[in-house]
Amino acid sequence: MRTDLSGLLVVSLEQAVAAPYASSRLAEAGARVIKVERPEGDFARGYDSLVHGESAYFVWLNRGKESVCLDLRDEEDRALMERMLAHADIFIQNLAPGAIDRLGFAPDRLRAEYPRLITVSISGYGEEGPLADLKAYDLLVQAETGLSSITGNAAGPARTGVSVCDIAAGMTAYQAVLEALIGRATTGAGRHIAVSLFHALSDWMNVPFLQYAYGGKVPPRAGLNHPTIAPYGVYEGSDGKSVLISIQNEREWAMFCETILGDAALARDPRFDSNSNRVANRAALDAVLRPVFAGETRDAMADRLRAARIAYGRVSEMEDVVNHPQNRYVTVETPSGPVRMLAPGALIDNTPATPGPVPGLGAHTGALRDEFGEA
Repeated sequence: MRTDLSGLLVVSLEQAVAAPYASSRLAEAGARVIKVERPEGDFARGYDSLVHGESAYFVWLNRGKESVCLDLRDEEDRALMERMLAHADIFIQNLAPGAIDRLGFAPDRLRAEYPRLITVSISGYGEEGPLADLKAYDLLVQAETGLSSITGNAAGPARTGVSVCDIAAGMTAYQAVLEALIGRATTGAGRHIAVSLFHALSDWMNVPFLQYAYGGKVPPRAGLNHPTIAPYGVYEGSDGKSVLISIQNEREWAMFCETILGDAALARDPRFDSNSNRVANRAALDAVLRPVFAGETRDAMADRLRAARIAYGRVSEMEDVVNHPQNRYVTVETPSGPVRMLAPGALIDNTPATPGPVPGLGAHTGALRDEFGEA
């Protein structure tokens, strides 16, 4: 485990994905993270039981943390929470709007009493505004931000295949916490950070927002085809598996025609001699390309494309993902045994991360009650 944030204490009253994502990255960087769970546990523990009895989401997002079960309606448990916060550097919470204040841990009050504390509130739609009280789950926010309207194909909109709103919020919170730590090193003062799923994902929507707000252009739902470049899309092989290709300029187009299609003259066909003409004649272009791709298996065509230096990506099914040759892995200890999983994206000094274990529910409750007991 890295030690960049060693010595920092994070108390995270968290559930689901967004807040656990942020705190998991802090834990991976060496911070001590105390995960505060309700007595029945973070409900993400029950999302599935596919990782030899553990939840895939929970294993991914909670490695390297300590788990304490507290009932914050109970006076003694609230007092223990307060004592932990008195020692904390960072407090993260993603309860429903207003809930943290009603429990007595309002960020304004905490920062007044503990000026170096960095407080982080993660919500669905923000702490103010006409929709602040809306319930917010990832797919709902994908729809509300407009992401769904530009994702899918001509048959209709589609969900992005992972919890992109939750992850965007967690990533945004993590980078804001790192900024706050840098600022605190200079000023000695903490700060409050408010992140919402809606606003984090809205930032990612700026390109279609600007295209529409200033150009009146609505990005079409193009499935696995690029709306304004051709050929840039998906083609099925003889085995029913698909490869996605991308031609970015006329030199690549000429090379593609010669080496893959076996027809160098096609590059000069007036229907296809510029990207604009290829887009305008996409149906005719696809009528030429599809039989060529259908004549070989996906992987055989991928080998040919790679040899010709044509950009491509196999449309990987989950079996392909599990066996992908480019994967990096880490092994994580869980209450039910070790789990091999995909490694974090950043490789630091050519060394993969060494994640800590995933805690069982309340595994550290006794020890933390002893450590933060009344003086």
